[in-house]
Amino acid sequence: MEAKNIKNIIFDLGGVILNIDYNKTARAFKEIGGTNFDTLYSQFRQNNLFDDLETDNIKPRRFIQELKSALPLRVSDNQIINAWNAMLLDLPKERVDLLKSVGKQYQIFLLSNTNKIHYDAYMAYFNSTYRLNFNSLFEKAYYSHEIGLRKPNNDCFEFVLKSHSLNTTETLFIDDSIQHIESAKRLGIKTYHHTEGCITKLFSAEGDLLNLLA
Repeated sequence: MEAKNIKNIIFDLGGVILNIDYNKTARAFKEIGGTNFDTLYSQFRQNNLFDDLETDNIKPRRFIQELKSALPLRVSDNQIINAWNAMLLDLPKERVDLLKSVGKQYQIFLLSNTNKIHYDAYMAYFNSTYRLNFNSLFEKAYYSHEIGLRKPNNDCFEFVLKSHSLNTTETLFIDDSIQHIESAKRLGIKTYHHTEGCITKLFSAEGDLLNLLA
């Protein structure tokens, strides 16, 4: 893949733009009585609780009540929300500046598997930190809980491609989850699996893709 052919870039959010640490949520739930969050997560994963939250098939209130049923009675809604949001870390200014530069060179989009609870938390953080509408950094930002579709399902990628008549051979998708990368590849989208470091390494100071993607 030659960087010079790319006209559109689709960014993932968590783990690419926004720093996250799932272990912090595991520890936070342990502190409020969820002695084994991995087991709790697996239990609710089996009945699609987390996927349903990410596609708005259940509302945050129902999600909180389901988690509360597996925790000590004294645990409050706010404690659950705070524990769930503990994984959300910072979004460094250098990445904000990068997105501004990249947006001048390419059509850029956001495609994130997320949920209303997390969305409200990181939007509040971003607005208070940078006094800027985060979504304004992109041609369009797509969130799974708003469009009712989530990665790695084909229809999620196809929704974005069709909405903007994007040519797959001119479109780069950057994500930290290999299953999302593989799904995008099968549709003919160019991909970059972001596993370490900062995404700033992929671009010049002016926002152009570097040849390391070739």
